[in-house]
Amino acid sequence: MRDRKTYFRRLLTATAVMLLLIAGAPAAFTQSAQGLAAGLERFYNQELTFGSCESFAASTLEEQLYVDPFNCARLEVPLDYNDPTGETMQIAVLRLPAQGEPSERIGSLVINPGGPGGSGMQVAVLSAVGLRDSPLLQRFDWVGFDPRSVGASSPAISCFTDAESDRGENKTTLLGTSGEWTTADTRELMEQCANGSGGEAVLAAVGTRNVARDMDVLRAALGDETLTFFGQSYGTRLGAVYAEMFPQNVRAMVLDGVLDPRQGSAERRLALHAGFQRSFDLMAEFCTQSPDCPLGTNSEQSTAVFQTLVQPLIDDPVPAGNGRTLNFFQATGGVGTGLYTAEAWPRVIDGIAQLKTEGRGDQLLAIHDGFHGRDSNGTWTNFIEANLAINCNDEERRTPEQEADLRRQIFKVNPFLDTGRDVEGVTRDACEFWPGEPTLGFPYAQDVEGLPDTLIISITGDPATPYGAGASLAEALGGTVLTVEGERHTVALEGINPCVNAIVADYLIDLEIPGEGDRCLL
Repeated sequence: MRDRKTYFRRLLTATAVMLLLIAGAPAAFTQSAQGLAAGLERFYNQELTFGSCESFAASTLEEQLYVDPFNCARLEVPLDYNDPTGETMQIAVLRLPAQGEPSERIGSLVINPGGPGGSGMQVAVLSAVGLRDSPLLQRFDWVGFDPRSVGASSPAISCFTDAESDRGENKTTLLGTSGEWTTADTRELMEQCANGSGGEAVLAAVGTRNVARDMDVLRAALGDETLTFFGQSYGTRLGAVYAEMFPQNVRAMVLDGVLDPRQGSAERRLALHAGFQRSFDLMAEFCTQSPDCPLGTNSEQSTAVFQTLVQPLIDDPVPAGNGRTLNFFQATGGVGTGLYTAEAWPRVIDGIAQLKTEGRGDQLLAIHDGFHGRDSNGTWTNFIEANLAINCNDEERRTPEQEADLRRQIFKVNPFLDTGRDVEGVTRDACEFWPGEPTLGFPYAQDVEGLPDTLIISITGDPATPYGAGASLAEALGGTVLTVEGERHTVALEGINPCVNAIVADYLIDLEIPGEGDRCLL
């Protein structure tokens, strides 16, 4: 086995990029608190066969990440839990065995990185690097899985070719771009996804509740009587839904950067976009302290200056290197990506400056590509497609009139995204022809009983999941909120803050909850 310290050092650069921009045979399954539907026993009792991860890597980055000492396996789950004798799906699972003494091993720590559509396998590797000195790696098998429809799991959602994604045609909403969508367009989007993903039955089977069911099968197949879980961003929704469905099977949960379970789809999107505009304004204030700031010297005018730079890209994209161009959708997406953490602001500002002074989009396009899963060889992950599919299964659907009204409200609270174009009669819900009805339901995970105390982490300046959502989820689950002061989205999996690291380790290992009033500072 290669030297682990050398391996971890080699991955430090990849860790910084990815995390700033997002033993033994299993015991027989028993579930005394609720019976199993007929036919599910074979899934719960399966044994995972871990081996080389070579066949799981689909990109250059994954080839670098999925190596010894990590090993991989595939978990079989039913496509439809109401038809366990029917078609099945294969869930890709990655594991780093506990690094300490076998007698000190607690069990598995299962990770979900958010999205939805993010690869749990990738983030399991990167977080193991970031937390390489944490006692958590000594006490737990470190486990990440690609949820159904995502990454190395199969069948995976596929709606666009790499060439279409390179041209910026992988749009699953009109937000951040312009143009007219008709019923023919949204129907074609659904059909294109169905044709590339194994059919409409697959599209209708990838919601969060089915992922929670898969996670319970995974818990049993790993040999754990109860689940220890770490979810960030959307992963907090997955954790909350699992807690609602399987409270008796929970040992501990860390939920970092939480979605408010009481907010409906439109309300949550408005809160999210208000948070991103706040972060844009703070970035602009930071920028205007420099005399060469591309957003000017008056931060109150920065949004208007930005609009004059990016709105022309709707009709006239600019060169961005290697035969590609930067359009409005990619430019605003690149800037939005950089707002997830204050450390990324200088890079975003440099990209805006390049657009302003050179009329080029190389830097903003690179930020956009990195977050959305394009590697240096032009291979895209299915993050965007899986995000669409999961959200279509979860979120409330809207009429064209409701969609246009929501878009107007979003532009009001988040004007740096404003296209300057009329939205009436041109916007539609991308999910309007998606097969099946949404299965999540709002509110979810309310008044959950029989659940151990959960640790909920909320950052005061989180642009994507507002700070107040932590209190809402804590009330629903009976959890404890750890307040972290700073400007970023999620913190605990990165291993960058000693205060957070210590509190999370004490909770996951010894189930010790922080005291009232305990806070951490970024």
